[in-house]
Amino acid sequence: MSRALLVVDVQGEYDGGALPITWPPLDVSLPNIRRAIDAATARGIPMVVVQQTGPADAPAFATGSPGWQLLDVMDGVHADLAVEKALPSAFAGTPLQEWLAGAGVDTLTLVGFLTHNCIDSTAREALHRGYRVEVLADATGTVALRNAVGAVTAEELHRHTLLVLQSRFAAVLDTAEWERSLDSGVAHTPTGLLPSAAAALEGSAALEGSAAR
Repeated sequence: MSRALLVVDVQGEYDGGALPITWPPLDVSLPNIRRAIDAATARGIPMVVVQQTGPADAPAFATGSPGWQLLDVMDGVHADLAVEKALPSAFAGTPLQEWLAGAGVDTLTLVGFLTHNCIDSTAREALHRGYRVEVLADATGTVALRNAVGAVTAEELHRHTLLVLQSRFAAVLDTAEWERSLDSGVAHTPTGLLPSAAAALEGSAALEGSAAR
């Protein structure tokens, strides 16, 4: 297994900017992001730092603005590749695929923001391109949403996004477990769509049986 750590959009907009992270709180996710970075660095795992970038007059992530800047947790981090992107997926319009292929990487570990947007988009595209994908649940985070379809809390959105990723697209685990697996060699995998759906059906049947008694 040849792994790379992708640190996605750890930027000012998510800490007091236009899109303040509310779940998990930043005092949980940011230390875990740094823990993952330090664990990767100590083991020689290459690192890609991804940065959302908009034009100078953009309402968020405007080039050079405080919201565009990387957060302090990224101070001193050496990126083997630094990528600026305009779309949610770190692959879209960037040299990421070429760099990964040249480095012989087959497994991507994702940390950063937002769980339901850039992490989700990058994880799905990575799977489609043939990579094994890991997402560190406590080193990601998201925001609440409300629009014409309805509303969802940040906690619900984070949890549901990770549930869907685990069902097909990525192995979802916490940072401590991931760090242990780097040394043990244990490979984590998605549950699979069919087993996930079967488990839900079994759970529903058990609840119906219990209610009938």
